[in-house]
Amino acid sequence: MNSASDGFMYFIVFWAVVLLGFMSIGGYFMFRKFLKVLPQRDGKSKLDWQNYWVERSRSLWTEESKQFLDVLVSPVPQAFRDIAKHSIAAKIGQVAVESGAPQVTREHCIEGYILATPRRDYRSLTNFLDKNNIDYTSYKHLLS
Repeated sequence: MNSASDGFMYFIVFWAVVLLGFMSIGGYFMFRKFLKVLPQRDGKSKLDWQNYWVERSRSLWTEESKQFLDVLVSPVPQAFRDIAKHSIAAKIGQVAVESGAPQVTREHCIEGYILATPRRDYRSLTNFLDKNNIDYTSYKHLLS
């Protein structure tokens, strides 16, 4: 009988650890989302600015640039792809609007993609661009 109750105790402890791990992971991502909605010095949050640039540049996007954006976000896991696509599209839109371009070009996409990518992911970014034969030589200064 003692062996069965020990086994059940280990089973309960195992699931307690698993649930605590899942709650910690979920809490981490919720906290990151919370930080995005906090207002910055200008009174707008990071998420507000992303929405602003997406809306402001909506008319500049062509089918070709939308398809290229889909290629750029393809290495992102499916569960996070929509969020990544929105933040990358916001940065690309900002680059295009600030340059005064009549439409989003491939060059805007590459520059915005690099600017939207966190520094810790530059190695995988350059590997992806090299693997897909995407020329980013004129934007290498952004990677340093």
